[in-house]
Amino acid sequence: MGRFFEARKHTIMARSARVAKAFTRVSREILIAVKAGGPEPDYNPALRRALQNAKAVNMPKDKIQAAIKRAEGQDVEDFQELIYEGYAPHGVAVMAVAATDNPTRTIANVRVAFKKGGGTLGTSGSVAFSFTRMGVFRLDATKVADAEELELELIDHGLEELGEGTGDDGEALLIVRTPLEEFGRMQEGLEALKVEVVSSGLEFIPQSTVSLDEAQTAEVMKLLERLEGDDDVQDVFTNLA
Repeated sequence: MGRFFEARKHTIMARSARVAKAFTRVSREILIAVKAGGPEPDYNPALRRALQNAKAVNMPKDKIQAAIKRAEGQDVEDFQELIYEGYAPHGVAVMAVAATDNPTRTIANVRVAFKKGGGTLGTSGSVAFSFTRMGVFRLDATKVADAEELELELIDHGLEELGEGTGDDGEALLIVRTPLEEFGRMQEGLEALKVEVVSSGLEFIPQSTVSLDEAQTAEVMKLLERLEGDDDVQDVFTNLA
């Protein structure tokens, strides 16, 4: 078990903006999950995942219930997931995942973000080959008594990698990675083992990373900040070390 390169977005927004964006992201996760599988978490794995993520960002219960109720309405927006690929300055590969009810608006905004950030928006497949999309579960390391024993248990549920990481506030995490097609089986396995999941989702893991100097990294971060600031963009992944 080693220490992972964290492929999640580089969080550079102010904390208040980050919290608001996190609530928007989770609300859309809930909406998509409820529309696809209904409002009962016991019968809807995608909704259970969304509720885990809501808890991870400290989303109030009243906001969670409001999101579920809204998703059950007849006039709710029809959100869909769209994935955009491109390059930031200095050849850094970027994958941006959006949840949108207006693809025309979203692609226009993403294109502008790449252009103003000194990058290039690519076509489908132009960057994806540099990443592997995997199921990722983050566990509170302080609540796992024996990581090696857990690793052995999870092999039967599709585990590919178990490693150490840290959260946005520096908390110790165990990070479980599983092939995309094993996501549901791993979710069921963690629930059966009564392992508390801090957050989970599908992430683009870079096959290799790019190291830049401080000035070059700052250029890349400006582009990532533009993308992350868009309301429709859920997550941004890069191969920046």
